[in-house]
Amino acid sequence: MQSSARFPAALRPHPGLRWRIALLVSMAIVLSYLDRQTLPWTLSHIKAQYPFSDQVKATFDSAFLIAYGLMYLGGGWLLDRLGTQRGFLLIMIFWSLAVASQGLAANYGLPPVCGLAFALVMLMASQFLLGMGEGGGFPAATRVVAEWFPVNERSTAMGIINAGTAVGAMIAPWVIFLVMNYIGWFGIAPWRWVFLVSGGFGLLWTIWWAVDYRPLDRHPRLSEAERAKIIAGQETPAAESARLVSLGELLSHREVWAVVGAKFLSDGAWYFYIFWLPKFLMETFQIKFNAATSVGWIPYAAAGAGCLVGGGFSSWLLSRGFSVNVSRKLALGASAALMPWVMFAPRFHSLGWVIFIFSLAFFGQQSWSTLVMILPTDMISRRAVGTLAGLVGFGGAMGGVLLGQIVGWMRDHGYSYTPALVISGSMHVAAFILICLVIPKIQPLKISTTDGHG
Repeated sequence: MQSSARFPAALRPHPGLRWRIALLVSMAIVLSYLDRQTLPWTLSHIKAQYPFSDQVKATFDSAFLIAYGLMYLGGGWLLDRLGTQRGFLLIMIFWSLAVASQGLAANYGLPPVCGLAFALVMLMASQFLLGMGEGGGFPAATRVVAEWFPVNERSTAMGIINAGTAVGAMIAPWVIFLVMNYIGWFGIAPWRWVFLVSGGFGLLWTIWWAVDYRPLDRHPRLSEAERAKIIAGQETPAAESARLVSLGELLSHREVWAVVGAKFLSDGAWYFYIFWLPKFLMETFQIKFNAATSVGWIPYAAAGAGCLVGGGFSSWLLSRGFSVNVSRKLALGASAALMPWVMFAPRFHSLGWVIFIFSLAFFGQQSWSTLVMILPTDMISRRAVGTLAGLVGFGGAMGGVLLGQIVGWMRDHGYSYTPALVISGSMHVAAFILICLVIPKIQPLKISTTDGHG
């Protein structure tokens, strides 16, 4: 039995250390969603200094999403080779510097590039770099869950981590408001400070990570009892996790394509909601920016609740004796059932009812997202879970790019929001049907491994 007397006070075992680790990772996701909203919230101030069209604004979004999707895939591969501790640290440093670099965008006396002010080209490049950095965030989070949690707690842990998306989205307007109104030091424009402060938050987090995180087998504050509980609840043998799984081997399994396809469909809808909801509210109800922001945070609060409820429901089902297959699919089906209601949003003339409907959709989406993100840990060894999570994230980002372009084309050609909402409202249901048809039983895949030293 382990006694606390054996440890210096600073290194005594921390009860429930795995949940503290989940909170640490969740804070990184909070910063991720804060960072990715810095540009949208400051665009009007940047536009006053460097005028640009809506087409250029759309290009900013595409630059982020394309890099995000590609690095989501590459980030998983990178983490499988660097390991979680070092990989997550490097990823966070990279994306924090990328978001801060937007505060340095200026013409510097250089001529326009392809008709764009050099400052806008710098912003576009920074968005691409930010997408590259943030693309490694969720694969890293998935690895942490696979390494630190038994199977029956993974969906709850991922729910806590995924709730960071909602918290980040909720606090972003308020943080940016405070910076814009109270920070203008050294004659630097407040909008530039938004990026610099946000990047600084990320670098502070890397200090916390470097001090507090260690692998499961080497953490000095993990009790033997908790370590034994975690290891006993993990189905993947340690010997298997020491070997590499090739990308080609993963793609040879139809179950992998099903999860990637489901994420492509569901995240296509999600990115449409988060990029277009403010515009939809302001145009549909003819309200000003301040009025839209006063209610626009409410769906994100619902999204945070969805993260916790979806993962918690699946874990509860597991604790009641249901199989992983049944527990995940019941929770996924319940989440998907909340999504089609957005099809009816254009029929309501009450802002309150529309916010309620979108809150249902945000709740269902993040409940769904938590569960889909945990599927790689149910299907693959810890050594390759980052690569599979990367494939899943890549599919989601490309879904966002495609649906965003379709919606943009429809809006430019005179269509109302109704067709877009019908499409987005049906995508989670289609994704659920895809999972049920292609993955009759959620279970570890039988995958050939190759020696990582060969």
